Amino acid sequence: MKSYIVKENNKVAVSKDILLFDRPEPLNPLLHPLGWKIMLSLAKEPKYPAQIARELNLYRQKVYYHAQRLENAGFIKATKVIDVKGGLAKYYTTSHPAFGVELPFGEETTVKSLNRMDPKLEQFCSPAVRSGVFDGLIVVGSPEPHGPHKTIARDGHYAVPLALFLGQYCQAPNDFVVKLDVDVKTEKAEANNMILIGGPGTNLISTAVNDSLPIRFNEQNYWAGLSDSQGKVFSYDRDGVVAKIPNPADPSKRIIVLAGNRHIGTKAAVIAFTQFWNVILRDYKGEDTWAVAVRGFDMDGDGKIDSVEVVS
Repeated sequence: MKSYIVKENNKVAVSKDILLFDRPEPLNPLLHPLGWKIMLSLAKEPKYPAQIARELNLYRQKVYYHAQRLENAGFIKATKVIDVKGGLAKYYTTSHPAFGVELPFGEETTVKSLNRMDPKLEQFCSPAVRSGVFDGLIVVGSPEPHGPHKTIARDGHYAVPLALFLGQYCQAPNDFVVKLDVDVKTEKAEANNMILIGGPGTNLISTAVNDSLPIRFNEQNYWAGLSDSQGKVFSYDRDGVVAKIPNPADPSKRIIVLAGNRHIGTKAAVIAFTQFWNVILRDYKGEDTWAVAVRGFDMDGDGKIDSVEVVS
């Protein structure tokens, strides 16, 4: 069973792996002064024993001996073996960033969340989500008539499942992170990491970035459908897009768009991101500009979308 050490860092709970023992004797190789020096050296970067000996100005045999003890105890591990001057050299690195002894008592309390984001999901969400911290805004369309089409957004409540999903991996932000599109414009807050819910017909920030999307909405009629760079059109009401682009207002920031032709398509995009992210991100390779078209389906026949498929 994996163990973690949890501590507070700038009012945020952060965790790292720890190798725990139920008695102190296994720590002896680590607690030896030379063993500890070797650990500190390997914590910087992987090395083979002869390199460590030169760095610490020690006899090689001493370093070999203590490295073997550390390896046998599980504190270091070999990462590769290379040929050095006709001989084989084993590169070592530390096995864990923390080590300790656990006594057989003490109350165990539930931590808010120790869920770790899958690396691909974290890469897609970065930099809005990084190391358990949400740094950005969730932007929904105003429920009042607004914009050139005087539209009323009916998809703002989709921010709730999105927030619950992200809450598995992030500490609660100190500030209120959900904003209406009209407030973002009024406050000139466009230069942020943002997750946009709703298409350009109902979300003015989505309108502003539509031209930058790899799969974009029809400029003549935002409700007429989505199309990709090859001209393929996705015109069902339940069609949506999950996209990531650099923020035109600040290229160091990123925008994630969850939007559909109609509010039911936006729901499909939100479900795709929160429940089927491993499917929709299958071909994501870390691109800053990326998109996938999805289509919602009612699989259990209750009249509500509960599943999605990738259609692009």
